[in-house]
Amino acid sequence: MKTDPGANTVTHPEGQGQYPESRPVSVETFPASSSWTKAEPAPLMEAVVETANMARAYRRVVANKGAPGADGMTVHQLADYLKQHWPTLRERLLTGEYHPSPVRAVEIPKPKGGTRQLGIPTVTDRLIQQALLQVLTPIFDPGFSASSYGYRPGRSAQQAVSAMKVHVTAGHRWVVDLDLKAFFDRVNHDLLMARVARRIRDKRALRLIRRYLEAGMFQDGLAAPRRQGTPQGGPLSPLLANTLLDDVDKELERRGHCFCRYADDMQVYVRSRRAGERVMTSLSDFLENSLRLTVNRDKSAVDRPWNRGYL
Repeated sequence: MKTDPGANTVTHPEGQGQYPESRPVSVETFPASSSWTKAEPAPLMEAVVETANMARAYRRVVANKGAPGADGMTVHQLADYLKQHWPTLRERLLTGEYHPSPVRAVEIPKPKGGTRQLGIPTVTDRLIQQALLQVLTPIFDPGFSASSYGYRPGRSAQQAVSAMKVHVTAGHRWVVDLDLKAFFDRVNHDLLMARVARRIRDKRALRLIRRYLEAGMFQDGLAAPRRQGTPQGGPLSPLLANTLLDDVDKELERRGHCFCRYADDMQVYVRSRRAGERVMTSLSDFLENSLRLTVNRDKSAVDRPWNRGYL
């Protein structure tokens, strides 16, 4: 990849030409598919690359701004790149031949100290992930638990706190506060993809999602492969996280527990410390044995809710 600040252009890593600072994209950039009609439901990848869906994804990616990925392209350069390369890109998506680029590693500070590693996809991959997300969300989200609040349309942290207060007021005055160690870095790809495949059948979409999981990460000039984890920083990661952790929600519902989960933060509300200790043991076993995640026992506890900083 080469940049020329004077010309304000970037050479795409695949050698497909140059793209200057972009003007706003129009729906004509994404020509409509002629392979299916409204009378026949579209296969999933056809729905992903459909004109209105891509234009909506483009607007979202540009509005979110964000830093460049490994290829150096900015959101302001995306439209002109797409005007030249979208037909080829679309064809590769539909034939299952598209391979995402590795993400760019970035360290950001945590509010309570330390750092968190993000993986910044290229702008092109953010666009594709966003388009995928818009099609997958109506398929996955309605099946998620009512006690799951993180990264879901129409749900918020404030709603989670309100639900916690309801549980405490109802007499569940002990909380099992469970912390997962480096959750996003330890997601097992095979377990996750098995759960994704429960709800979608388009093999092209399944291959593409797995390729995003395995795309690797650029750090210190080297691209390291990823054998596990879903890097924070891409539009798809929160939905994939909720898809895996929905198994925990369903297990807690099966047991009849009151709980709240916000992404990888989960609290189970019980009536006694003894009950909480039983739940801590059994839930930790479920997470580690069934989902191959790691419970951070130093940060997890059975305690009063008001001592944990949530209320």
